[in-house]
Amino acid sequence: MLVVSNKVFQDPESLGKIVHESDNCLIQQCLCGDTQSYAKLYRRHQLRVRSILYQLCGSSALDDLVQEVFLRAWKGLPKFRQTAKFSTWLYRIAWNLAADDRQANIQRRNQLENLTMKAPTQQEAPNLLHLHYQDLVSRGLENLSFDHRTILVLHDLEEIPQKEVAQILNIPLGTVKSRLFHARTAMRQFLQQQGVQL
Repeated sequence: MLVVSNKVFQDPESLGKIVHESDNCLIQQCLCGDTQSYAKLYRRHQLRVRSILYQLCGSSALDDLVQEVFLRAWKGLPKFRQTAKFSTWLYRIAWNLAADDRQANIQRRNQLENLTMKAPTQQEAPNLLHLHYQDLVSRGLENLSFDHRTILVLHDLEEIPQKEVAQILNIPLGTVKSRLFHARTAMRQFLQQQGVQL
C-alpha cells in the first residue's frame, strides 16, 4: 500500500529538488516497484490536482480527495496507456472523483431534507462591500451547473488547453467550446447581478 504524506511534499526545499524526469520515465520506474518515482509524480502534480478539486468540491474533504486521486492513479498505473499524457489521465481521475463526490453530497443532502422536513433557510443578502473577489468567484462557480463549472475551472482557472479539457472529460472539442461560452456568459451575468462592472 502506498502512503503519501502531505507534510513531506509541502516543504518548499524538497519541491526544489525535483529531478525533471519525464512522467513516462517515472511511470516506468513505478511499474518496476520504485515508490520514490511515484512520490516525484505526486510532487509534480499534486498542487494542480488539489486546485481542481478545491474549485469543484470545496475544502471540506480536500485532503482526502487528493489522496484518493493519487491512490486510484497508483492502482491504475498498470492500465495507463503510455500514449496519453499522465497529467490528462490524472485530471480525468480527479474529475471522476469530483463527480462522484458531488453525487454523494446530493444524495446526503436529499436524505437529510427528507429526514428533517425543514423549510429551507433563507440566505442572507450578501454584503458586497466585504466580499473578496475570490469569494465572489467561488459563489459564481457554485451557481453554475457542474458541467459549466468543470469547464471554467479546468480551462480558465487551471489554464488547461481546450483540446486537453476535451480529453479529460471525454467530450468533443466543440462541446468544450460551447460549454465554455455558456459558462462564461452565466458567470458574467452573475457578477453583473452582484454589482461588478465588467
